[in-house]
Amino acid sequence: MEAARGWAERAIETGSHTDPAAAAIGRVAQARLVILDGDVARGLELLDDAGTAAMAGDLDALSTGVVYCELVCALQGLAQYDLAEQWTEAMERWARTNAIGSLHGRCRVHRAEILRLRGQCASAEQQVLLACEELRPYVRRELGWPLTELGRIRLRRGNRTGAEEALLAAHRLGWDPEPGLSLVRLADGDVDTAAAAIREALARPLPVPSKELPPTSELRRAPLLDAQVRIAIAGADLETARVAARELEEVAVAFESNALAASALRARGEVLLAEGDAAGASASFTDAVRAWNEVGAPYETAECRLRLADAQRALGNLRAETLEREAARTELDRITRAPAGVEPRTDMAELDSFVREGDYWRVVFDGRRVTARDSKGMHHLARLLAAPGREFHVLDLAAADAADPGAAARLARGGDAGPLLDARAKQMYRRRLAEIEDDMEEARADHDIARQEQTELERGFLINELTRAVGLGGRDRYAGAASERARAAVTQAVRKAIGRLRDVLPALGDHLDRTIRTGTYCVYVPDPRVPPSWST
Repeated sequence: MEAARGWAERAIETGSHTDPAAAAIGRVAQARLVILDGDVARGLELLDDAGTAAMAGDLDALSTGVVYCELVCALQGLAQYDLAEQWTEAMERWARTNAIGSLHGRCRVHRAEILRLRGQCASAEQQVLLACEELRPYVRRELGWPLTELGRIRLRRGNRTGAEEALLAAHRLGWDPEPGLSLVRLADGDVDTAAAAIREALARPLPVPSKELPPTSELRRAPLLDAQVRIAIAGADLETARVAARELEEVAVAFESNALAASALRARGEVLLAEGDAAGASASFTDAVRAWNEVGAPYETAECRLRLADAQRALGNLRAETLEREAARTELDRITRAPAGVEPRTDMAELDSFVREGDYWRVVFDGRRVTARDSKGMHHLARLLAAPGREFHVLDLAAADAADPGAAARLARGGDAGPLLDARAKQMYRRRLAEIEDDMEEARADHDIARQEQTELERGFLINELTRAVGLGGRDRYAGAASERARAAVTQAVRKAIGRLRDVLPALGDHLDRTIRTGTYCVYVPDPRVPPSWST
């Protein structure tokens, strides 16, 4: 921690004179260290300062995404879910037009975390599966992050086999699967294995990363302690449960988190009920229900209602027991119920369509038909929808819509703004390519097919980037000022068209906001599990 503190201070000092991105990233690290020192209020102020720099547009695109992501991770680790949700929404608004590389996938993981908390587990699982696909070409071990989240979601939905598969996959990638894996064992009825695993996780935390939780902190122990209380109670180990519940309460007080306080109240109720103090347990569970409800966490609220029902039964209050149990079951059924399957469409008349008819466009989406006035943005959308997954350079989109495409091409060749990749970036890309070759050799030697596929994807991405930036004979390709003007014009036209479509068909506007990416390259990326059926 002390070494991290020194590097954070150096980043802030150096960045203040030379690079705002270095200063902003340093402030995030400094804020997290201040929080771990116990000054939560000051740490939250520093996080807000870093986020403000990102929102102000002072940073480059990659650094902006990193700051947003680290900021949300810090708030998630502190269980400040309301703030995490607000910054996640800010990150998503920014990502619609600016995100590059793996940042779309990171945004999706954060959205999945919030959806899980809010009880929208079907949507959360959809988001995290898409995140895995978007992150896979760029990262290796960090893919364990969305896989761990997938395990949490599936466990809540009652899919214990799927949860175990996701958590074991995360573990194979070098990510810590606890406490999720121990809770899966508990759900399977293997209390002894669960108890041993959670005890080991607390005694000897693995030196592997977590996006939200530093490995040596009390915050890292909090979810483990919560799980240990449940597991120890199931195994009739009351002393272990008491110790874990007391420590969890101390962590909640130290970090001033309503969600951690709610978790501690439930743990306290578990211990009191196991000790035979049904009245005390009822009071703790009642407070936990109220606290989780204020946090906005319906799954945790329902779990506490079930335990409150058990306490009421022990007290002989059968009517109160029935009331709490029915309320809990209704909410849990809503959360765990699988969504209806999507049937493939066979009637061509019902296909989604985006067709120009004179000065208007006829648009059909999800069975509803609307018309929209012609505009450049509608032309751009039509090209993107006709070729899902294909990236279009903004100059290509602008030229296709120009009365004189030759003039647009001539304009693109003027006003050079410098090479697409500077010398340092090219050096880093080439060095990473050399590392990937070594990784591929190791994967082949280990017969690790998944790792081979992942390294090949990353290798292909880097080669494409170098090919895009370096021409014949190693000459740099230049980004023109015309490209930047086209990027701004195309982005504005597309977003304006989406806004007009949202006014007449909100569901379509939301769909396009999620799936249309703009920037120097524009692309339509629909859900890969529901193939698009646009007729254009």
